[in-house]
Amino acid sequence: MGSEEREGSGQVERRRIGAAALEVGAIGLGCMPMSWAYTASQRSGEHSERTVHTALDAGASLLDTADMYGPFTNELLVGRVLKERRADAFVSTKCGLLVGDQHIVANGRPGYVKRACDASLRRLQTDVIDLYQLHRADPEVPIEETWGAMAELVAAGKVRALGLCAVGARAQRRAGAGMHDATVRQLERVQQVFPVSCVQAELSVWSPDALEALVPWCASRGVGFLAAMPLGNGFLSGTLTPGQGFEPDDMRARHPRFTAEMMAANQPIVAGLRRVAQRHGDEVTPAQVALAWLLAQGPHVVPVPGTKRERWAAENCAAAGLPLSPEDLAEIAELPPARGSWD
Repeated sequence: MGSEEREGSGQVERRRIGAAALEVGAIGLGCMPMSWAYTASQRSGEHSERTVHTALDAGASLLDTADMYGPFTNELLVGRVLKERRADAFVSTKCGLLVGDQHIVANGRPGYVKRACDASLRRLQTDVIDLYQLHRADPEVPIEETWGAMAELVAAGKVRALGLCAVGARAQRRAGAGMHDATVRQLERVQQVFPVSCVQAELSVWSPDALEALVPWCASRGVGFLAAMPLGNGFLSGTLTPGQGFEPDDMRARHPRFTAEMMAANQPIVAGLRRVAQRHGDEVTPAQVALAWLLAQGPHVVPVPGTKRERWAAENCAAAGLPLSPEDLAEIAELPPARGSWD
Protein backbone atom coordinates (compact mmCIF):
# COMPACT_ATOMS: atom_id res chain seq x y z
CA MET A 1 0.00 0.00 0.00
CA GLY A 2 2.95 2.31 -0.59
CA SER A 3 3.71 4.73 2.23
CA GLU A 4 0.37 4.00 3.85
CA GLU A 5 0.10 0.80 5.84
CA ARG A 6 -3.19 -0.46 7.20
CA GLU A 7 -2.65 -3.21 9.71
CA GLY A 8 -4.98 -5.89 10.99
CA SER A 9 -8.05 -5.46 13.12
CA GLY A 10 -7.29 -3.95 16.51
CA GLN A 11 -3.98 -2.54 15.32
CA VAL A 12 -3.08 0.99 14.35
CA GLU A 13 -2.68 2.39 10.87
CA ARG A 14 0.77 3.87 10.31
CA ARG A 15 1.93 6.42 7.77
CA ARG A 16 5.50 7.02 6.71
CA ILE A 17 6.26 10.61 5.88
CA GLY A 18 9.21 12.65 4.75
CA ALA A 19 12.78 12.15 3.68
CA ALA A 20 13.70 10.84 7.11
CA ALA A 21 11.19 7.95 6.77
CA LEU A 22 9.28 9.13 9.82
CA GLU A 23 6.53 6.78 10.94
CA VAL A 24 3.49 8.11 12.76
CA GLY A 25 -0.07 7.11 13.48
CA ALA A 26 -2.63 8.03 10.84
CA ILE A 27 -4.07 10.71 13.13
CA GLY A 28 -2.07 12.87 15.52
CA LEU A 29 -2.96 14.95 18.57
CA GLY A 30 -2.74 18.72 18.56
CA CYS A 31 -1.93 19.71 22.13
CA MET A 32 -2.34 23.47 21.69
CA PRO A 33 -5.93 23.74 23.06
CA MET A 34 -4.72 22.37 26.39
CA SER A 35 -2.73 25.57 27.03
CA TRP A 36 -3.39 28.19 24.37
CA ALA A 37 -5.91 29.97 22.14
CA TYR A 38 -9.09 28.27 23.39
CA THR A 39 -11.26 28.84 26.47
CA ALA A 40 -8.95 29.10 29.48
CA SER A 41 -11.69 28.32 32.00
CA GLN A 42 -11.96 24.79 30.60
CA ARG A 43 -8.26 23.96 30.90
CA SER A 44 -7.02 21.37 33.36
CA GLY A 45 -3.50 20.02 33.41
CA GLU A 46 -4.60 16.76 34.99
CA HIS A 47 -7.41 16.19 32.48
CA SER A 48 -5.16 17.17 29.59
CA GLU A 49 -2.50 14.67 30.63
CA ARG A 50 -5.14 11.95 30.66
CA THR A 51 -6.19 13.05 27.19
CA VAL A 52 -2.64 12.65 25.90
CA HIS A 53 -2.46 9.16 27.42
CA THR A 54 -5.81 8.30 25.81
CA ALA A 55 -4.59 9.46 22.41
CA LEU A 56 -1.38 7.45 22.71
CA ASP A 57 -3.34 4.37 23.74
CA ALA A 58 -5.49 4.80 20.62
CA GLY A 59 -2.48 5.09 18.31
CA ALA A 60 -2.12 8.87 17.92
CA SER A 61 1.63 8.71 18.33
CA LEU A 62 2.30 12.20 16.94
CA LEU A 63 2.03 14.83 19.67
CA ASP A 64 2.15 18.33 18.20
CA THR A 65 3.14 21.24 20.44
CA ALA A 66 5.24 24.45 20.34
CA ASP A 67 7.29 26.52 22.74
CA MET A 68 4.94 29.49 22.24
CA TYR A 69 1.84 27.62 23.47
CA GLY A 70 1.37 28.89 26.97
CA PRO A 71 4.02 30.07 26.40
CA PHE A 72 6.08 27.05 27.45
CA THR A 73 3.38 25.37 29.55
CA ASN A 74 2.21 23.12 26.72
CA GLU A 75 5.66 21.60 26.29
CA LEU A 76 5.87 21.10 30.06
CA LEU A 77 2.54 19.26 30.01
CA VAL A 78 3.61 17.03 27.13
CA GLY A 79 6.93 16.44 28.89
CA ARG A 80 5.20 15.01 31.95
CA VAL A 81 3.61 12.37 29.72
CA LEU A 82 6.81 11.73 27.78
CA LYS A 83 8.66 11.06 31.02
CA GLU A 84 6.53 7.91 31.31
CA ARG A 85 5.86 7.09 27.64
CA ARG A 86 8.61 8.44 25.41
CA ALA A 87 8.78 5.21 23.41
CA ASP A 88 5.09 5.51 22.47
CA ALA A 89 5.28 9.06 21.15
CA PHE A 90 6.48 10.91 18.08
CA VAL A 91 7.33 14.38 19.38
CA SER A 92 6.76 17.43 17.18
CA THR A 93 7.42 20.93 18.46
CA LYS A 94 8.07 24.34 16.93
CA CYS A 95 10.31 27.35 17.33
CA GLY A 96 10.56 30.82 15.85
CA LEU A 97 7.82 32.80 17.58
CA LEU A 98 8.13 34.80 20.79
CA VAL A 99 5.07 35.73 22.83
CA GLY A 100 5.07 39.15 24.45
CA ASP A 101 2.45 41.32 26.09
CA GLN A 102 -0.34 41.46 23.51
CA HIS A 103 1.98 40.67 20.61
CA ILE A 104 3.85 37.84 18.90
CA VAL A 105 7.11 38.37 17.02
CA ALA A 106 9.28 36.09 14.91
CA ASN A 107 12.88 35.29 15.86
CA GLY A 108 14.88 33.26 13.37
CA ARG A 109 18.38 34.15 14.50
CA PRO A 110 20.53 31.01 14.51
CA GLY A 111 21.75 31.47 18.07
CA TYR A 112 18.21 31.86 19.34
CA VAL A 113 16.98 28.80 17.45
CA LYS A 114 19.67 26.63 19.06
CA ARG A 115 18.88 27.95 22.55
CA ALA A 116 15.17 27.42 21.94
CA CYS A 117 15.78 23.80 20.98
CA ASP A 118 17.77 23.14 24.16
CA ALA A 119 14.99 24.71 26.23
CA SER A 120 12.34 22.60 24.49
CA LEU A 121 14.34 19.43 25.10
CA ARG A 122 14.42 20.23 28.82
CA ARG A 123 10.71 20.98 29.03
CA LEU A 124 9.79 17.89 27.01
CA GLN A 125 12.06 15.72 29.16
CA THR A 126 13.61 14.04 26.14
CA ASP A 127 17.03 13.94 24.49
CA VAL A 128 15.74 14.21 20.93
CA ILE A 129 12.86 15.94 19.12
CA ASP A 130 11.44 13.81 16.30
CA LEU A 131 10.20 16.74 14.20
CA TYR A 132 11.35 20.32 14.77
CA GLN A 133 9.25 22.85 12.89
CA LEU A 134 9.85 26.48 12.05
CA HIS A 135 6.68 28.21 13.17
CA ARG A 136 7.24 31.38 11.13
CA ALA A 137 10.17 32.81 9.22
CA ASP A 138 11.78 35.96 10.62
CA PRO A 139 11.48 38.73 8.00
CA GLU A 140 14.79 40.18 9.23
CA VAL A 141 16.77 36.93 8.89
CA PRO A 142 17.23 35.01 5.62
CA ILE A 143 15.30 31.79 6.04
CA GLU A 144 18.34 29.86 4.81
CA GLU A 145 20.26 31.00 7.91
CA THR A 146 17.48 29.88 10.25
CA TRP A 147 17.10 26.56 8.45
CA GLY A 148 20.86 26.03 8.48
CA ALA A 149 20.89 26.38 12.26
CA MET A 150 18.05 23.86 12.49
CA ALA A 151 20.01 21.49 10.24
CA GLU A 152 22.93 21.73 12.66
CA LEU A 153 20.59 20.51 15.38
CA VAL A 154 19.96 17.40 13.29
CA ALA A 155 23.71 16.89 12.89
CA ALA A 156 24.09 17.25 16.65
CA GLY A 157 21.54 14.51 17.29
CA LYS A 158 19.10 16.83 19.06
CA VAL A 159 16.51 16.70 16.25
CA ARG A 160 15.58 13.90 13.83
CA ALA A 161 13.86 15.87 11.05
CA LEU A 162 12.74 19.37 10.10
CA GLY A 163 9.39 20.81 9.15
CA LEU A 164 7.95 24.14 8.09
CA CYS A 165 4.63 25.71 9.05
CA ALA A 166 2.77 27.56 6.30
CA VAL A 167 2.73 31.32 6.09
CA GLY A 168 -0.58 32.76 7.26
CA ALA A 169 -2.94 32.32 4.31
CA ARG A 170 -5.58 34.99 4.90
CA ALA A 171 -3.18 37.83 4.10
CA GLN A 172 -2.44 36.14 0.79
CA ARG A 173 -6.17 35.90 0.07
CA ARG A 174 -6.62 39.61 0.62
CA ALA A 175 -3.62 40.38 -1.58
CA GLY A 176 -5.07 38.32 -4.42
CA ALA A 177 -2.10 35.95 -4.55
CA GLY A 178 -2.24 32.18 -4.50
CA MET A 179 -3.12 31.04 -1.00
CA HIS A 180 0.18 29.28 -0.36
CA ASP A 181 2.50 30.89 -2.89
CA ALA A 182 4.71 32.38 -0.18
CA THR A 183 5.04 29.06 1.61
CA VAL A 184 6.00 27.23 -1.58
CA ARG A 185 8.69 29.85 -2.23
CA GLN A 186 10.06 29.32 1.27
CA LEU A 187 10.02 25.56 0.80
CA GLU A 188 11.96 25.81 -2.44
CA ARG A 189 14.60 27.91 -0.69
CA VAL A 190 15.09 25.78 2.43
CA GLN A 191 15.03 22.56 0.43
CA GLN A 192 18.37 23.68 -1.01
CA VAL A 193 19.84 23.76 2.50
CA PHE A 194 18.43 20.63 4.16
CA PRO A 195 15.55 18.31 3.29
CA VAL A 196 12.06 19.25 4.42
CA SER A 197 10.36 16.24 5.99
CA CYS A 198 7.00 17.79 6.79
CA VAL A 199 4.82 20.84 6.11
CA GLN A 200 2.04 21.94 8.44
CA ALA A 201 -0.87 24.05 7.27
CA GLU A 202 -4.59 24.42 7.82
CA LEU A 203 -6.61 21.90 5.84
CA SER A 204 -10.18 20.78 6.37
CA VAL A 205 -13.49 20.34 4.60
CA TRP A 206 -14.21 24.03 5.15
CA SER A 207 -10.63 25.22 4.43
CA PRO A 208 -9.45 23.09 1.47
CA ASP A 209 -7.12 25.70 -0.07
CA ALA A 210 -3.95 23.72 0.65
CA LEU A 211 -5.13 21.10 -1.84
CA GLU A 212 -4.47 23.50 -4.72
CA ALA A 213 -0.67 23.67 -4.48
CA LEU A 214 0.73 22.80 -1.08
CA VAL A 215 -0.48 19.21 -0.69
CA PRO A 216 0.57 18.34 -4.28
CA TRP A 217 4.00 19.94 -3.67
CA CYS A 218 4.47 17.65 -0.68
CA ALA A 219 3.19 14.57 -2.51
CA SER A 220 5.56 15.05 -5.46
CA ARG A 221 8.56 15.23 -3.14
CA GLY A 222 7.73 12.59 -0.57
CA VAL A 223 7.16 15.25 2.09
CA GLY A 224 4.61 14.70 4.83
CA PHE A 225 1.69 17.07 5.33
CA LEU A 226 0.29 17.77 8.79
CA ALA A 227 -3.29 19.02 8.48
CA ALA A 228 -3.77 21.65 11.16
CA MET A 229 -7.25 22.63 12.36
CA PRO A 230 -8.76 19.61 10.56
CA LEU A 231 -12.09 20.07 12.35
CA GLY A 232 -12.40 23.76 11.57
CA ASN A 233 -11.67 24.89 15.14
CA GLY A 234 -14.43 22.55 16.33
CA PHE A 235 -17.12 23.68 13.91
CA LEU A 236 -17.06 20.49 11.82
CA SER A 237 -17.71 18.38 14.91
CA GLY A 238 -21.33 19.55 14.87
CA THR A 239 -21.21 20.26 18.59
CA LEU A 240 -21.26 24.07 18.37
CA THR A 241 -24.43 26.14 18.27
CA PRO A 242 -24.75 29.38 16.25
CA GLY A 243 -24.77 32.32 18.60
CA GLN A 244 -23.49 30.35 21.57
CA GLY A 245 -20.70 32.87 22.11
CA PHE A 246 -17.10 32.33 23.20
CA GLU A 247 -15.09 33.63 26.11
CA PRO A 248 -12.92 36.66 25.24
CA ASP A 249 -9.68 34.65 25.42
CA ASP A 250 -10.96 32.10 22.90
CA MET A 251 -9.64 32.90 19.41
CA ARG A 252 -13.03 31.97 17.94
CA ALA A 253 -14.49 35.07 19.58
CA ARG A 254 -12.64 37.07 16.89
CA HIS A 255 -12.76 34.56 14.03
CA PRO A 256 -14.73 35.69 10.96
CA ARG A 257 -16.41 32.29 10.61
CA PHE A 258 -17.65 32.17 14.20
CA THR A 259 -20.03 35.08 14.28
CA ALA A 260 -23.59 33.92 14.91
CA GLU A 261 -24.52 34.82 11.32
CA MET A 262 -21.68 32.86 9.74
CA MET A 263 -22.08 29.84 12.01
CA ALA A 264 -25.71 29.66 10.90
CA ALA A 265 -24.79 30.16 7.24
CA ASN A 266 -22.25 27.32 7.35
CA GLN A 267 -24.56 24.74 8.93
CA PRO A 268 -25.13 22.99 5.55
CA ILE A 269 -21.51 21.83 5.70
CA VAL A 270 -22.07 20.08 9.02
CA ALA A 271 -25.39 18.70 7.78
CA GLY A 272 -23.64 17.16 4.79
CA LEU A 273 -20.99 15.53 6.97
CA ARG A 274 -23.75 14.22 9.23
CA ARG A 275 -25.56 12.64 6.27
CA VAL A 276 -22.43 10.78 5.28
CA ALA A 277 -21.84 9.72 8.88
CA GLN A 278 -25.35 8.30 9.19
CA ARG A 279 -24.74 6.00 6.23
CA HIS A 280 -21.86 4.44 8.17
CA GLY A 281 -23.75 3.81 11.40
CA ASP A 282 -25.32 5.53 14.36
CA GLU A 283 -22.01 5.80 16.21
CA VAL A 284 -20.17 7.61 13.42
CA THR A 285 -19.88 11.38 13.87
CA PRO A 286 -19.43 14.35 11.50
CA ALA A 287 -15.97 14.90 13.02
CA GLN A 288 -14.90 11.39 12.08
CA VAL A 289 -16.11 11.89 8.52
CA ALA A 290 -14.15 15.17 8.31
CA LEU A 291 -10.99 13.39 9.46
CA ALA A 292 -11.54 10.41 7.16
CA TRP A 293 -11.90 12.86 4.26
CA LEU A 294 -8.43 14.19 5.08
CA LEU A 295 -6.94 10.71 5.18
CA ALA A 296 -8.37 10.15 1.71
CA GLN A 297 -6.38 13.11 0.35
CA GLY A 298 -3.17 11.10 0.23
CA PRO A 299 -1.00 8.70 2.19
CA HIS A 300 1.27 11.56 3.22
CA VAL A 301 -1.56 13.53 4.91
CA VAL A 302 -1.82 13.28 8.70
CA PRO A 303 -4.64 15.19 10.43
CA VAL A 304 -3.69 16.71 13.77
CA PRO A 305 -6.96 17.54 15.55
CA GLY A 306 -6.59 19.46 18.77
CA THR A 307 -8.51 18.65 21.90
CA LYS A 308 -8.19 18.68 25.66
CA ARG A 309 -10.82 16.02 26.35
CA GLU A 310 -10.37 12.26 26.45
CA ARG A 311 -13.68 11.57 24.76
CA TRP A 312 -12.84 13.59 21.66
CA ALA A 313 -9.30 12.20 21.46
CA ALA A 314 -10.63 8.64 21.36
CA GLU A 315 -13.32 9.56 18.83
CA ASN A 316 -10.84 11.32 16.58
CA CYS A 317 -8.45 8.37 16.54
CA ALA A 318 -11.27 6.00 15.61
CA ALA A 319 -11.71 7.93 12.35
CA ALA A 320 -8.65 6.13 10.98
CA GLY A 321 -10.84 3.03 10.62
CA LEU A 322 -13.60 4.79 8.66
CA PRO A 323 -13.35 4.08 4.92
CA LEU A 324 -15.19 6.62 2.78
CA SER A 325 -16.63 5.43 -0.53
CA PRO A 326 -16.26 7.33 -3.82
CA GLU A 327 -19.89 8.36 -3.38
CA ASP A 328 -19.12 9.76 0.08
CA LEU A 329 -16.19 11.75 -1.26
CA ALA A 330 -18.24 13.05 -4.17
CA GLU A 331 -20.98 14.23 -1.82
CA ILE A 332 -18.46 16.03 0.38
CA ALA A 333 -16.93 17.65 -2.70
CA GLU A 334 -20.33 19.13 -3.53
CA LEU A 335 -20.80 20.80 -0.14
CA PRO A 336 -21.00 24.60 -0.30
CA PRO A 337 -17.81 26.52 0.43
CA ALA A 338 -17.51 27.98 3.90
CA ARG A 339 -18.35 31.63 4.39
CA GLY A 340 -16.79 34.15 6.72
CA SER A 341 -17.33 37.80 7.50
CA TRP A 342 -14.62 38.66 4.95
CA ASP A 343 -16.78 37.22 2.12
